[in-house]
Amino acid sequence: MKENPLLRVQDFGQSIWQDDIRRKMILTGRLKRLIDEDGIRGVTSNPAIFDKAIAGSDDYDSSIQAMALDGKDIETIYQTLTVEDVQNAADEFRRLYDSSDGKHGFVSLEVNPHLAHDAAGTIAEARHLWQALDRPNVFIKVPATEEGLSAIQQLIGEGINVNVTLLFGLPRYRKVADAYIAGLETRTAAGRPLKSVASVASFFLSRIDVLVDKMLEKIMQNDSSQAELAAELRGQVAIASAKQAYQIYQEIFNGDRFKKLAAKGARTQRVLWASTSTKNPDYPDVKYVEALIGPETINTLPQETLSAYRDHGQPADRLEDDLDQAGRVLAQLAQLDIDIDDVTRQLEDEGVEKFNQPFDSLMQTLKEKRDNALKS
Repeated sequence: MKENPLLRVQDFGQSIWQDDIRRKMILTGRLKRLIDEDGIRGVTSNPAIFDKAIAGSDDYDSSIQAMALDGKDIETIYQTLTVEDVQNAADEFRRLYDSSDGKHGFVSLEVNPHLAHDAAGTIAEARHLWQALDRPNVFIKVPATEEGLSAIQQLIGEGINVNVTLLFGLPRYRKVADAYIAGLETRTAAGRPLKSVASVASFFLSRIDVLVDKMLEKIMQNDSSQAELAAELRGQVAIASAKQAYQIYQEIFNGDRFKKLAAKGARTQRVLWASTSTKNPDYPDVKYVEALIGPETINTLPQETLSAYRDHGQPADRLEDDLDQAGRVLAQLAQLDIDIDDVTRQLEDEGVEKFNQPFDSLMQTLKEKRDNALKS
């Protein structure tokens, strides 16, 4: 019998997480099976995931009804439901967290996406969620906006674990890593321990190719002199960017500045590959898994990609293969007048809105369910 490819990925130093959470998954024991049989080492969530879980099922209806009858408002109902799910998932992972000395077994919960450009609001809500969750093996997700950078530094300094989300560009990643290290430096200057603090930097990948491919395809159709180069770069930019990000990770966390903190127990801020479902049917369904397996990394997979990799994944350490080619891909974009920094800024703006919309949709669903409960 073929060994599960999801388990074999661990041989190369990468952790597989699931990009999904819902109450039934925990209550039926499915999450425990994913941990035991597939080696899943963490779970991520976001407003879109909770929108599907709560609006798309009746699993939460009795809880919503009880809170409605108790006079709870919509925001309280939302936070209660999501905090309970994350707490219960974190409890499923607690043995793994303890046995790995705090390296594995994390569950993430995001701050209100409408706070993406509000540093003070992000800090306040992150503190509230951290206290409400009351688990060491959770991350508070904070977007990698300019305003998010100061929030990341402040929260790390307070010892709050942060999953930096909606990260697209390499220059912004350097700032994210700097914010993490600066937070640790603040913490150690105050005589506080570093070992208990964890953070990951989540790069959103497939969305890069979706946007850049459209630009490349337009060139292929309208500029015969550049069509060949545009065709060569199609579908290559996200993986090239991730490979470059990993080189930056190694540079920063093997540097003298971080080594001083590591000597006091600090952990690296591992890179996490997110948005790894393949959007283009012309590409392999495990495209954003196979090419990016490497030490001290995480890949978070939606259920469809998880199932696909279990079925036909071929794990190997490929993250540092063809690094020269990765550099050329990003450099050649400029030859086509595509500014990758402009691309990633656009993706960040769109990413915030893509989380705002399902959040607002869910709040409307909760309002309707609450109102119906009060009428019945």
